[in-house]
Amino acid sequence: MAATSEHWNTRVGLVLAVAGSAVGLGNFLRFPAEAAQNGGGAFLVPYLISFLLMGLPLLWVEWAIGRHGGLYGLHSTPGILDKLGPQGWLKYLGVFGLFIQLAVAAFYCYIESWTLAYTWHSAIGTFRTTPPGEFFPWYLGQTEGSITAFPVQALGFFLVTVALNVWILSRGVARGIETVAKIGLPVLFVLAIALAVRGLTLEPGDPGVVASPLVGLDFVWRPDLSGLGNPTTWLAAAGQVFFTLSVGVGSIACYASYVGRDRDVALNAASAGWMNELVEIVLGSAIMIPIATAYLGLAAVEQATSGGDGFALGFLTLPTLFENWGWLGPVAGIAWFGLLFLAGITSSLSLGQPVIAFLEDELAMERQRAALVFGTAAGALGLFCVWLFPGGAFDEFNFWAGTFCLVLFGLVEVFAFSWIFGIERGWEELTRGADLRVPRVFRFVVRWVTPPFLLVVFVAALVKPAEGWGAAFSVLAAGEGWPLAADSVFGKLLHVGSEGGWLDPAGGPTPRLVVDATRALLAGVFATLTFLVWRSWRRKARRAAAAPPGGTP
Repeated sequence: MAATSEHWNTRVGLVLAVAGSAVGLGNFLRFPAEAAQNGGGAFLVPYLISFLLMGLPLLWVEWAIGRHGGLYGLHSTPGILDKLGPQGWLKYLGVFGLFIQLAVAAFYCYIESWTLAYTWHSAIGTFRTTPPGEFFPWYLGQTEGSITAFPVQALGFFLVTVALNVWILSRGVARGIETVAKIGLPVLFVLAIALAVRGLTLEPGDPGVVASPLVGLDFVWRPDLSGLGNPTTWLAAAGQVFFTLSVGVGSIACYASYVGRDRDVALNAASAGWMNELVEIVLGSAIMIPIATAYLGLAAVEQATSGGDGFALGFLTLPTLFENWGWLGPVAGIAWFGLLFLAGITSSLSLGQPVIAFLEDELAMERQRAALVFGTAAGALGLFCVWLFPGGAFDEFNFWAGTFCLVLFGLVEVFAFSWIFGIERGWEELTRGADLRVPRVFRFVVRWVTPPFLLVVFVAALVKPAEGWGAAFSVLAAGEGWPLAADSVFGKLLHVGSEGGWLDPAGGPTPRLVVDATRALLAGVFATLTFLVWRSWRRKARRAAAAPPGGTP
């Protein structure tokens, strides 16, 4: 095992780095879209309950197990989980962490590169002559009439984005990740506040304005208890909490592994979590939805966010609406996509660090070489997303690595913490050196509430029905089977709603071929990582067996 001297320079830098891991594109794109799709204020109550019962406990779990693993010089999820108990299979559960980090980094860097490209095109005035609604499909290669069209410009921006991530990561935890967090997050705050203030001060009578932006803000912020009785809203809220906090990924555990034995983790975790919520609920909901509502009306905004990801509104609609701001339009475009890029890169760096830590700890690679290996792997996988985006490769990466495995690995972490490591030892680890008195009720929550909560979310994702849950049970009771939704786990595996084979009548590839090829690729990545973990531990066992008693070989 290669010794590492990595550490955080300051507590502020650590908290900002972890907050930067959580503050990402989802805060400004996905959260407003999810809220709009699930009833606005009706979404907010289940969202906050999910944060308290699932998000915050998982943050504390990941910080505690991460610091514990760091005591043994281990900084990646296989090593961290391996030290939670004597069971040899724990390290293989940690493979999910490596897989998530590498696969998500591949498609996330691609999204990140979109924001870089749009910042550039906003600066040079592209959207004054080319509507974003025409530019975006062309940029992604969706206008070439083929699902295998190669978007050259998109590839260029993607490679630049990956190279920038690799360069920052090669500089280390303190000089690279911490420095970017200290600079990037404050700049992000300034840009977000400026856009929110300008958007919220729009008034009917201004060019193009048809409604008050406060209507959109009220739609998101007004609490509505009706969401408590809707299972779909709960599922969406829990999924958003997972996505926004970066829990279930393993990145936070990696960051915490560089914290000293008696240094606080409880307050750090809470601070990073609440900072993310501040950005998401206050700033994230105060930009895209209010501005779009002012120009399009609330009904049009709800329709535009029906996909739940916010891409259409953020990349197609907002640049057009900014043109109503006159000379300020290009500046607003630069600010909007610039803050998205900063949010993206602080998150993608957190995905790269754990993979690099594994290469350093287990394969004895030097920092620069490990960063290059990570960049090469993420770039190669991301190339698949760039090339086959029209065929659905990107969506497969997003679903299996960025959604399904997140919930599964979060369930693994909280179970291992509570029942294998033990809640007594776990609570002691969490509270040792804590600058925050963690309410003892969370000891009960972590063991008895969070695991069932996650299990319900996981099972619901497996068998999500095509329509409402009540209607699905009625269909089942009538003996007509369970109506799986196309976006449920089993629905995807069974190709529900998809027809045809791998080739079209002309002999060309179909989206089903792309989807199945992507799944095979992801399975191959997981198998490769599992093999690397097995080989690494086998080598360690051989070295331990060859070492003389009480000494080193």
